Amino acid sequence: MQNFFTPKSVAVIGASKNKKKIGHIIFKQIITKYKGKVYPINPKEEKILNKKCYPSVLKVRAKIDLAVIAVPAKAALNVIESCGKKKIRNIILVTSGFKEIGNHDLEKQLYNLLKKYKIKCVGPNCLGIFDAHSNLDTLFLPEEKLTRPNKGSISFISQSGALGSALVDLAAYEGYGFAKFISYGNATNLDESDYLEYLDKDPKTKVICLYIEGIKDGKRFIRTCKRIKKPIIVIKGGKTKKGSEATLSHTGSMAGAYNIYKGAFKQSNLIVADSLEQMFHIAKLFITCPKPKGDRVQVITNGGGYGIVTADGLELNNIPLAKLSNRTTKKLKKSLPEICTISNPMDLVGDADTKRYKLAIGTCLRDKNNDILLVILLPQTPLITKDVIKIFKKTKKPILLVMTGGKQTQQFKKVLEDHGLPVFDFPDHAVKALKKYLT
Repeated sequence: MQNFFTPKSVAVIGASKNKKKIGHIIFKQIITKYKGKVYPINPKEEKILNKKCYPSVLKVRAKIDLAVIAVPAKAALNVIESCGKKKIRNIILVTSGFKEIGNHDLEKQLYNLLKKYKIKCVGPNCLGIFDAHSNLDTLFLPEEKLTRPNKGSISFISQSGALGSALVDLAAYEGYGFAKFISYGNATNLDESDYLEYLDKDPKTKVICLYIEGIKDGKRFIRTCKRIKKPIIVIKGGKTKKGSEATLSHTGSMAGAYNIYKGAFKQSNLIVADSLEQMFHIAKLFITCPKPKGDRVQVITNGGGYGIVTADGLELNNIPLAKLSNRTTKKLKKSLPEICTISNPMDLVGDADTKRYKLAIGTCLRDKNNDILLVILLPQTPLITKDVIKIFKKTKKPILLVMTGGKQTQQFKKVLEDHGLPVFDFPDHAVKALKKYLT
């Protein structure tokens, strides 16, 4: 599997001079960033982007670790035959036109050919692979259309290329760091279990996000997930009757009854996200927060209404509010203005400054009666500065932040996130992600 992410040599079959063609975009993406040897394959061209072009992989004398294939479905089998003879054992087949459109015979032929030559195949009908650490990028969407995330520790496996690419683009904008992105499409001979097994051993991956439409081998999937020590956050496409019908024409997957999948996920110790947005909210907590000793939450806010909404959300999600110790209560009552509410939620009121937050957070972190701090920071008040970052460094307890606002707030939020802090736009986002995190 490693050759899909760190190959020493890559052949792009179907590379093209035409900037509008997938083969051109893939080839350009790879040679721009990847340090390994890259060979364009196209019998109609002599050179592409100043690289010598070959009519076939069989004409390349050097060993090829990975082939990325972007040719029409009808031509794909002949190309794979050449790969087999060249002893290329890893291919990424982005081509569509197989079982997802009802062409099951062609997909069966593909499966048999891969088996004959012992080739591992990502796809067909997929977007490909992106590795933020090795800089291998086989995605056929140009960077001006899809921003790639920076290096990080989230790996995202998606059966859908379009859904996956949109989320990768959004994740990059939101500042999430990625290890790997895998779009695997029809899963002819490699499926979700293969990728999960690989990522479990991948030192760059800390948390795995998974979007699936149908599981190929349910028993193997459950066995695999039970063995994996890293958190897996999953969302299932095709929960409803109409959604299930749509998956057949998308990746050719039989979705099945969602209740069966929920049972399988529970057996497998997976964390089930309620939405695509929440999937990354939960992942954010795994990569930024130390594991809490318990589930008691202390809320600190500079907006009374936000504190109330947060307390409601915690109770509705069966997350207990912590009770301040007598020592903490006495200290804060002595040190904070009388207008502050020293309880849970703790309201530092609208004129709270950085110093007041520092006192409240520092004192609560030392209080053994709580396990988690949920801090609402509404920076519209002029007395809160970016020095607040210093308060959150090197804490043994998880601290979740909530910041709501427009352009300036979002800029402030990004500064905090760049320092490795989990920041949410709304209290319910933080509370619901925390609930799943604590499951």
